[in-house]
Amino acid sequence: MSTAPALAAKGLTKTYDDLVALHPLDLTVPAGGSVALIGHNGSGKSTFLRMVAGLLDPTGGHLEIAGFDLGEVEARATTSFLPDDPVLYDDLSLREHAEYVSRLHGGDGFDDYALDLCERLGLAERIDDLPARFSRGLRQKTSIVLALVRPFSLLLVDEPFVGLDQPGKIVLLELLDEVQSDGAATIVATHDPAYVDRVDRSIALRDGEVVFDGQASVDQVLGLVGG
Repeated sequence: MSTAPALAAKGLTKTYDDLVALHPLDLTVPAGGSVALIGHNGSGKSTFLRMVAGLLDPTGGHLEIAGFDLGEVEARATTSFLPDDPVLYDDLSLREHAEYVSRLHGGDGFDDYALDLCERLGLAERIDDLPARFSRGLRQKTSIVLALVRPFSLLLVDEPFVGLDQPGKIVLLELLDEVQSDGAATIVATHDPAYVDRVDRSIALRDGEVVFDGQASVDQVLGLVGG
């Protein structure tokens, strides 16, 4: 695995005319590190993740992923993004989704690991169904499978627990722990401050500005983000 940080951001910012969505942010995440981005809706969490994922262009600053500049193919190839709103094809089954996403990124397609993910998330009986027709919770579980079935060294997760039932939340927490144990870095954006107990580092955002960066208790983060 590369000795370069999984992510290195310097002065990363995003503005829309006079609105500052994200003030200059510096962040370095080592390989295998885990970070929680904490804040209410509109705090800048999703803006940051979408820039790292290559879905938004930064207004300023510099960003490297695994030693590669954001715009390089290698940076995109090593980054997996689990969005808050699942993006699915209308005419592909769950199996076909996983096969396509995995092979597109150099994976083995719908292999034993993909099947194991489906079984753990309660999707084993729905593998050949169309996830575009699933409930919100089942589509979220499908999105988890698609994020994890491909190779990556940096996993970005945006509000992952919304729409999941309690068993699904437990499995997702286990999977995030396993991803980190396998050497990939995770950055999870959530408005649930309890997640700070599971990560190496927490960053609290308010109105696009960093109000805390370090290890924190749940009570600390609640106070910082105005909970």
